[in-house]
Amino acid sequence: MKRTVPLLITLVVGAALIIADFVPHRPFGTLGDDFSLYFDIIAVFAFILGGGNLVRVHIMKLSKKRKDWPFSIVTLAGFFIMLAAGLLKIGNPDDIKGDVAALGSLFSDLYISIFTPLQASMFALLAFFVGSASYRAFRAKNKEATILLVSAFLILLGRTPLGLWLTEGIPDSISFLELPNLANWILDVPNLAGQRAIMIGIALGVISMSLRVILGVERTYLGQDND
Repeated sequence: MKRTVPLLITLVVGAALIIADFVPHRPFGTLGDDFSLYFDIIAVFAFILGGGNLVRVHIMKLSKKRKDWPFSIVTLAGFFIMLAAGLLKIGNPDDIKGDVAALGSLFSDLYISIFTPLQASMFALLAFFVGSASYRAFRAKNKEATILLVSAFLILLGRTPLGLWLTEGIPDSISFLELPNLANWILDVPNLAGQRAIMIGIALGVISMSLRVILGVERTYLGQDND
């Protein structure tokens, strides 16, 4: 029974939302908006569960002095400080009734002064990893890698003044060979076709997985894939 009830709820809700998407009349027409409110309520409890699990995991790590346990202290300190600043709205100009992210509040100051610089630093470091991955991917080891390398080189040149300067003398009759135009063509035609193919594949995968969940074939979200 403890597995049958969730499966029935999933089946009914999933089928109702599918019908609501194709039947815009009442009572189905408003089901999407109504269910989104319930989803928001469930998400609140999910955040509480996630926060409790975060605290539990790091407290266990601290108690057993596992590897890199000092980082758990930083994580827990940051979690509780931000939680208190948001819940109690410390320093908020409008007191407890104000917006949690109002300028001048402790929550806003911590976010702007600590989280934003850390986020910028992380993305700055990612640039080096992207550069390293691009170097490995663009080595012309086979035909596909060669095509990728040439396309990337043309796009990079077409996006710089150097590319425009190198090909500005091309006659108007073959102006499509100018590097900026060629770069735009690569992005608008082959690249866009690949993006659409990927999106179609993702959509088919989402449909397939959704049907598996609604019909009860996929049960891993229940915890264990057995009865």
